Amino acid sequence: TDLEDLHLYATPREQRFRRFASLEFEGQLYMTPYDFIQAVTNDEPKHARKWRCLSKQELNQILMETPPVWKGSSKLFRNLNEKGVISYTEYLFLLCILTKPHAGFRIAFNMFDTDGNEMVDKKEFLVLQEIFRKKNEKRERKGDEEKRAMLRLQLYGYHTSTNSVLKTEGEDLVPRSYWDTLRRSTSQALFSDLAERADDITSSLSDTTLLVHFFGKKGKAELNFEDFYRFMDNLQTEVLEIEFLSYSNGMNTISEEDFAHILLRYTNVENTSSYLENMRCRIPEEKGITFDEFRSFFQFLNNLEDFTIAMQMYNFASRSIGQDEFKRAVYVATGLKLSPHLVNTVFKIFDVDRDDQLSYKEFIGIMKDRLNRGFRGYKPIQRYTTFKSCVRKELYSR
Repeated sequence: TDLEDLHLYATPREQRFRRFASLEFEGQLYMTPYDFIQAVTNDEPKHARKWRCLSKQELNQILMETPPVWKGSSKLFRNLNEKGVISYTEYLFLLCILTKPHAGFRIAFNMFDTDGNEMVDKKEFLVLQEIFRKKNEKRERKGDEEKRAMLRLQLYGYHTSTNSVLKTEGEDLVPRSYWDTLRRSTSQALFSDLAERADDITSSLSDTTLLVHFFGKKGKAELNFEDFYRFMDNLQTEVLEIEFLSYSNGMNTISEEDFAHILLRYTNVENTSSYLENMRCRIPEEKGITFDEFRSFFQFLNNLEDFTIAMQMYNFASRSIGQDEFKRAVYVATGLKLSPHLVNTVFKIFDVDRDDQLSYKEFIGIMKDRLNRGFRGYKPIQRYTTFKSCVRKELYSR
């Protein structure tokens, strides 16, 4: 009962992690790779479960089977499945990766590479633990100090607040995303102090699948940018593949309606049925969305901030934007070329007033919610299936 009460003292991010985590080691909670995939592709865990206590021997066996980073693939998390442990700070880091453009990969690597030698070692990477822990302390909900201490133990593996490696004088208290925290606060870290305390930090933390994957079983390996980039790109691809395959039923395409369902997940749209009905009426002939189109669109969404600037230029001129202008703005802002069919499908979903123009409110505002995948509460969308989709899936099942 006491552990359940901790939910009241947890932030929404912490609550979600606690719901999906399935492992416990020495009082600290961990996700498996399977848990992480479930947390970013489903509203709730498929099965209600209790946290399973790992022994030291079981943890060591899991870590022994972790592949090195140069063997990474876009099926890494699916291959590991239940054989892995992911801490809360690593969960936040992985969520950051899912919504960032490829250009941001270099920024992240450079932030970890504190000595500028184009390699990241384990001690440098552990700055992440301190950055996210420090940010969490600012967001902690007030209440029973004993309960908060229990929550810290579950999430970070310590009982009481520890000394931070981050500067506190003149620190900006404006709430920021975890990615901004990583990008801004790493430059504020006292790396000389971290170097002096690195052994203490390393010895106080249990190894995880991610640490072994990046730095080897002995923690002596170093991570170069090519491997780091490939890991981040593979993770984005893997999650998109899982979402796509959950709707495609083994076929090469998903229906336009299924694409709309996926886009409208994790948004604050109240009346999703109107968007779906709008699209059904305006795209009577199903053509389908390929995985390449699907992936390119979500790569574009990860560049939404740059695209927003281009969209605002039209808005400042009191103009909405047509399909040709939309494609041009996407290419100028991101370098991506979206297919005409994909752009037409997007317009048919979001052009609610049916003027063949897309306004800032009709698209950008909704998609900003979509980028918060895993951070905000999931709002399930009732799934309707067109007659053609039923026929399509029935033929495949035979």
